[in-house]
Amino acid sequence: MSKQAEIENLLDKALKQEFLSLEEGVFLFREASMPDLMYVGNELRQIHQPGEIVSWIIDRNSNTTNVCIANCKFCNFYRRPGHAESYITTIEEYKTKIEETFKFGGEQLLLQGGHHPDLGLEYYTSLFHELKTLYPNLKLHALGPPEIAHIAKLDGLSHTEVLKALKESGLDSLPGAGAEILNDRVRRLISKGKCGGQEWLDVMEAAHQLDITTSATMMFGHIETDEERMEHYVRLREVQARKPKDAKGFLAFIPWPFQDEDTILKKIKRARNSCTGDEYVRMIAMSRIMLPNVQNIQASWLTVGKKVAQVCLHAGANDFGSIMIEENVVSAAGAQFRFTADGIQQAIRDAGFTPKLRNQQYEYREVPENIMQQELNHQTMIVD
Repeated sequence: MSKQAEIENLLDKALKQEFLSLEEGVFLFREASMPDLMYVGNELRQIHQPGEIVSWIIDRNSNTTNVCIANCKFCNFYRRPGHAESYITTIEEYKTKIEETFKFGGEQLLLQGGHHPDLGLEYYTSLFHELKTLYPNLKLHALGPPEIAHIAKLDGLSHTEVLKALKESGLDSLPGAGAEILNDRVRRLISKGKCGGQEWLDVMEAAHQLDITTSATMMFGHIETDEERMEHYVRLREVQARKPKDAKGFLAFIPWPFQDEDTILKKIKRARNSCTGDEYVRMIAMSRIMLPNVQNIQASWLTVGKKVAQVCLHAGANDFGSIMIEENVVSAAGAQFRFTADGIQQAIRDAGFTPKLRNQQYEYREVPENIMQQELNHQTMIVD
């Protein structure tokens, strides 16, 4: 079979929503033309999310603490225990942040933090319960698999026990944070202090069994190989295939390129963010092709900019991410792009689509009249 015939055969297989193998994914990523990948990515998008609507969300990424013992080599945000700049966010600070978020039209707090050696399950259940008591309508999209694994280890509990307690205390959904690349060769080199790839997947599988909606991410463009990128897709879709029938499981997938500014990973491993716009668009299309059982694909405009993200809407992405009132981690590594509420909607229209505000469950909501657009000109984050 000729190379072109093999490409066409694999693209036809993808259009039928069949699972491509790791090797087949690598072959397509390297050999298929950009127009072919974009066409198939868009066709698959239309199967999962037909029509011309592109969604977006207003939320705020607040950090419980910047204290962390994971020592990730790509993170400029964390501080070691006892550092002069370390903090744990207070209830009064949360109240200010949440009320400001409501004022700006948001309804969700994306709440994450470091691996604090002294903050166990009781701290988080008490925090979630208090926040939900103060603000019953607040949505908590909180923590992530590495944090769940860290809490479980601190308290000697199972992932299921931790997740169940957090859900009962107010957790609404679980972000796909800390996935990076789900291969332990890579993880040992860039995030040795975090849970391994299999434990990340185990936490998500436990969340799906409890009907907790989750998302998944990939941080690529550092020291991983093409094969390890495709392995990441394969492992995610296998977990998604095992979710309970009525559970949403991984409701969205967000790939984003490594931000390298001043990171230890850049200095020690000489890792550079060499991801071009073309490569990012190809990765969006490959996300659709390799993850036929995930409904939503988000373009990370924060890390690639408006124009590249707009092209992604024609290559498989159906979501443009969030207007984030606060964000610290990705910004600290060099992400510089901005959007207002007006701006994100206009960017979607300029790409030929209709913008629709959504919540974390990908349900559409009306744009609140009280959005103060001039005050939403803040750094924004990808993650779900």
